[in-house]
Amino acid sequence: MSSVASVHSLWTVAADVPGRIPAPHIEYAQLSPTLIVLGAAVIGVLIEALLPRSSRYYAQVALSVVALAAAFAAVIGLAAGGFGSSKARIAAMGAIAVDGPALFLQGTILLVSLVAVFTFAERRLDPAAHGKRVDSFAAQAAAVPGGDAEQAAVKAGFTTTEVFPIVLFAIGGMLVFPAANDLLTLFIALEVFSLPLYILCALARRQRLLSQEAAVKYFLLGAFSSAFLLFGIALLYGYAGTVTYAGIAEVVSDGAKQIDPALAGTMGNDALLLMGAALVLMGLLFKVGAVPFHMWTPDVYQGAPTPVTGFMAAATKVAAFGALLRLLYVVLPGMRWDWRPVMWGVAIITMLGGAIVAITQTDIKRLLAYSSIAHAGFILAGVIATSEDGISSVLFYLGAYSFVTLGAFAVVTLVRDAGGEATHLSKWAGLGRRSPLVAAVFAIFLLAFAGIPLTSGFAGKFAVFKAAAESGAGWLVVVGVISSAIAAFFYIRVIVLMFFSEPKADGPTVAVPSPLTTTAIAIGVAVTLVLGLAPQYFLDLAGQAGVFIR
Repeated sequence: MSSVASVHSLWTVAADVPGRIPAPHIEYAQLSPTLIVLGAAVIGVLIEALLPRSSRYYAQVALSVVALAAAFAAVIGLAAGGFGSSKARIAAMGAIAVDGPALFLQGTILLVSLVAVFTFAERRLDPAAHGKRVDSFAAQAAAVPGGDAEQAAVKAGFTTTEVFPIVLFAIGGMLVFPAANDLLTLFIALEVFSLPLYILCALARRQRLLSQEAAVKYFLLGAFSSAFLLFGIALLYGYAGTVTYAGIAEVVSDGAKQIDPALAGTMGNDALLLMGAALVLMGLLFKVGAVPFHMWTPDVYQGAPTPVTGFMAAATKVAAFGALLRLLYVVLPGMRWDWRPVMWGVAIITMLGGAIVAITQTDIKRLLAYSSIAHAGFILAGVIATSEDGISSVLFYLGAYSFVTLGAFAVVTLVRDAGGEATHLSKWAGLGRRSPLVAAVFAIFLLAFAGIPLTSGFAGKFAVFKAAAESGAGWLVVVGVISSAIAAFFYIRVIVLMFFSEPKADGPTVAVPSPLTTTAIAIGVAVTLVLGLAPQYFLDLAGQAGVFIR
């Protein structure tokens, strides 16, 4: 009892002494994009609790669209106010960086998420169940697949509108992830966007067991990657005596100047630095989907509801590569000669592994999953460049790739048979004759993935390979070009299958989407062609945004 009293007296004494407990200083205006999205997510939870079921869908869609548009406007306002260049600063008591790369990546994530929400809200693809329109998500997520509760929920026409606040929480975490300026903020942001994604992966209306299996795999492997990241953070703290990026970078470059007595035995120990950096990199490479940390990608992409797959494939990559860039360029530039050879190896096996294994795939979603692994390797070539051109080329590639990916998965949702989406490649035979417009749009996305000139994929690949070559990674570019040639084979094989094969009599139909999915696909095509035909303005924009605050 006396010990409790003494602790309490210490608190009151500390509070009496001026300056002993400083009040936190938070720059709300600079953090407004994230605050808007997280605020809307909380309001979305209240809508689920308070509104009648019949009104929730429209309220949630409207809230999500308005919040994401407002957050994007806030990012534009910050960029216009100079926070991407001359006024770049560290906000929230050192936790968040507000600089060019952070704003560029946040803007990309918000635009991609806005388009993804349109695909989440689509309710015209499945035939109406019991007179009620249904979407891609389970009627009642908590019900046992195939059980009485699920059948009753389907009969009542329920829809899982909770997906909208869940996806807003994920987006909020993704906005913080590339802007995090200390390792604890990085870890918290990782968990804030990962946990909602685990839930979203389990919510498919059709093939619920496959969907739940995908979610469990993602959760277990994600937990491993989080553990690696957290262990790496602990080792880096032991090495530097701080978790802030600037503090670790200072100890890496200058050695431990001011020894913290509690950490005197470990500070400046290079073994801790190398192991800690390796473990943190492993955690981030898992999120990126780089080989050998890619094993979750094909199963999760195949099992998750397709709108969720598109959102994950696009937005998660943008956030994870942003965090990886900041870690390597801000925290570990002094270790460049240690991490570059390792990243060379990871990039090479990622490019070749993704491209070669994709050739054997017979499911369109698994094929796109291995394609995304190969693209992670191409983007890593830009990361390895360790130059301002490297940063700007990665930013441009992420923006271009994310819209192509979203558009491609939106097209996949349209091709359906009696069992839902027809994802087996054999079902896509002759699609160009049955529905030439849909096949032509999908062909544009495949050509962009392959890096064919006049598409955004060519401009992005050219930018990252040029940056890598100029930094002395010429052999990496050679491997990248060979991988691109291998990858082009399976993209063009799908185009040949669609346009030069006879359609089967019992083949799938192409559903007529609502304006929501049509808009998502149209935006994907427009961005793909604009960034392919006139990329210079956007390359310049990425170049202006390519300087990290240190």
